[in-house]
Amino acid sequence: MRGQVVLITGASRGIGAAVARKLARDGATLALIGLEPDELKKVAEDCGPDAGWWEADVTDTESLRTAVEAVAERYGRIDVVMANAGIAAPGFSRSMDPKMWERVVDVDLLGVWRSVHLTLPYLLESKGYLLLVSSLAAIIHIPGLAAYNVAKAGVEAMGDTLRPELKHLGVRVGVAHMTFVDTDMVRGADEHPVFGKMRTGIPLASKVYPLDFAVDKFVDGIRKRRRTVHVPGWIGAMKVFRWVIPHVIEAGSRFSVPKADRAALADIQARGAAASSRATGAGGRADAEKAAGK
Repeated sequence: MRGQVVLITGASRGIGAAVARKLARDGATLALIGLEPDELKKVAEDCGPDAGWWEADVTDTESLRTAVEAVAERYGRIDVVMANAGIAAPGFSRSMDPKMWERVVDVDLLGVWRSVHLTLPYLLESKGYLLLVSSLAAIIHIPGLAAYNVAKAGVEAMGDTLRPELKHLGVRVGVAHMTFVDTDMVRGADEHPVFGKMRTGIPLASKVYPLDFAVDKFVDGIRKRRRTVHVPGWIGAMKVFRWVIPHVIEAGSRFSVPKADRAALADIQARGAAASSRATGAGGRADAEKAAGK
């Protein structure tokens, strides 16, 4: 990785920040993009004097374009892009705030597309590597996370499509799938009075993996330009059986979902739809509002 310029979106905290720090120790030059200036500055300082940071919103094309162009101007190249910015907002589709539902898709899917679109010219020049961060949610569609499931499935499809489109041009494409990892986004979701309890009742989603475990997998994938990154490895096996997974989810949710649905409606009546559907993660404007105490 020495000498390679790595651009990471959603780099202010969580997976993005931790991967940046580890790649910096390998000699990579980090270009960090996110929404929380104070956090980005701290991560950049940890990544060494050559690291830079730019405040940009992946839902704002011009904001992101300005940041990407500034990265290219400063370093003269971009070798690796990790499209990582993402948020999650639990809630049943019939009752959650529609604006938040759409916000999750805007950040997690369209934000990834904007990151790809704006950085691809530089990756074509460097014959670089593009890592799109999907999720186990692309394979196992947990009730109460419809917007997140849709967005991450779209990211997986985008990566699988880009891979053959770009291979002959020298750009390698990877898709990362991870289950629940100890990050601010997961902890924030677990604090939800209704949906925080649902995760622990689903066998394949009940365990939260250490952040370092996930970072090692991501960094290895970037070093070797892997086509897939699975955190943990059993996610790869789950893909083989994905045709049966919706049936298993339906059977396992027949008692928990009706109960949670009633609880969700009660929570919305008590706190309002916006509060009940509040997003957590690295990449959405909600992060900046949270950091500001709003």
